Amino acid sequence: MENFKQIFESHYTWIEGFLRNVRRYGNRLAMVNPADGRHWTYRELDAESNRFAQALLAAGLRKGDVIMMQLCNCPEFVFGYLAAHKTGAVCCPASFRFSPGELAWSIDDSHPKVLLFNAAYRETVEEALKLASHRPDLVLTAEDTPESGFLSYGRFVECASCEEPDVEHNIYDETCRLYTSGTTGHPKAIPMTSINEVLSAHDVMIHFPMSYRDVTMNTTPWFHRGGLHCAGPCPAFYAGATVVILPKFDAKTALDYVAEYGITFLVGVPTVLGGLADEQERNPHDLSTLKGIVTMGSPLEKAACIRYQKVLTPNIFNGYGTTETFWNTFLRPFDLPEGAGTAGASCVDDDVRVVRLHDGRRTEPDELVAQDGTEIGEVILSSPAKSPYLYYDNQSETERKYYKGFLYTNDLATWDGKGFITIVGRRDDMIISSGENIYPTEVEAVLSMNPRVKDCVVTSVPDQVRGQLVTAYIVPKDGSLTVSELDAFCKESPYIANFKRPRYYRFVDSVPYTATGKKRHVQAKENAAADLAKGLLQAV
Repeated sequence: MENFKQIFESHYTWIEGFLRNVRRYGNRLAMVNPADGRHWTYRELDAESNRFAQALLAAGLRKGDVIMMQLCNCPEFVFGYLAAHKTGAVCCPASFRFSPGELAWSIDDSHPKVLLFNAAYRETVEEALKLASHRPDLVLTAEDTPESGFLSYGRFVECASCEEPDVEHNIYDETCRLYTSGTTGHPKAIPMTSINEVLSAHDVMIHFPMSYRDVTMNTTPWFHRGGLHCAGPCPAFYAGATVVILPKFDAKTALDYVAEYGITFLVGVPTVLGGLADEQERNPHDLSTLKGIVTMGSPLEKAACIRYQKVLTPNIFNGYGTTETFWNTFLRPFDLPEGAGTAGASCVDDDVRVVRLHDGRRTEPDELVAQDGTEIGEVILSSPAKSPYLYYDNQSETERKYYKGFLYTNDLATWDGKGFITIVGRRDDMIISSGENIYPTEVEAVLSMNPRVKDCVVTSVPDQVRGQLVTAYIVPKDGSLTVSELDAFCKESPYIANFKRPRYYRFVDSVPYTATGKKRHVQAKENAAADLAKGLLQAV
């Protein structure tokens, strides 16, 4: 058994999986960057990442050091991700939407040895470096822009060897550190091990399924768990598949790439699917190669699901989870459209439960709500394969969020006899009006059933009599939609009680989303309070 343990822990790593594919599929296409026409076979991608790894080692990088990257989806992101695995360093993607202060906080939190960034974010990086106490030893731009004053990636690696680095690896090595969205307070750093990444890749390969014959494109940013680990570099290169790079989502470009490169799996948040469906209806593309479109980040409403299955592909998938645990419930095509609106049931290796709500004490994992689709509780997740069960250098938050092998999500949900979870909101988003609990997502679901509503977000404003009043921001499909029409629609709907209908409305061009497609209810609540004070909300 000791021999098995030694071999398992030293060889069942993510980088060994990638190197197996280099040996097996050396001449197969690994990555395409349509923006500039560059492409790499597995052998060429291995050589390029070795150049970066060798240059980093020569510059003093050591196992356990952090490589922070503020990059869009681009080839240099992949080179950095692979070089970190090869050198035993930690790949730490930072959101390209970070402000200078947020980036500076992340730099001081993770103390990166290396910072690699796109020239487009130069001003943010320069300001962050002034604000941060820690200074990376090496700061590189992905592009060759001498006027920036920073060394470029190309010049840094131009004389480096293509030989494989001689570094020992272990499945428990930290290989990747991701930051949560940080919608409130500072983002939390989540350190993932090599085995977490291996088993995250396995999860994708099981649930799609994905193999070396697939061509994938993830439209979400790779700095996020759902971007990196769902048909992004992690599972695709572990499976031996081909990655097509899309730096910024554009519906026409995405569908052009599906037709041109024979993409089999396309990934995006529900709003991306809406844009793809709009474009496909205007300008039909050949989507015959698609095996599936995978969405995550928020529930997929039934009407939208039926439309996407008709317009794009019948094979729609929907996952729910967290940055800490990847996805943990999953809807496959055979669950849809009947299961639309739910988050599905637990993934193969996960234990997802809905537990009772208590004030003043922590709920035990076995205190379950009834599986009747009615009683509301908190979603807790046990994901031993895909979660590290801690936050980097943050013991207090680790103790607050993790308990007895479960992550307590703060998401509120019901579940039914089949174990299908339906998310109704978050504990801190709940609206209490005249003593009644109202969940924004249930009101949003009803408003979205109106064929003249393109998008919406529901929140609340303070009220002296009722405590809070439901408030809706509406993106209309045309300018003729009225508040009275929406109020009548909600009154007539059999899916919502009358006291839950919005009492204030405002028509807007867009609603706030995170980079991962989740509605920013906290921001919407702040906006609503300000709009009420300014008299911008329409009462019914």
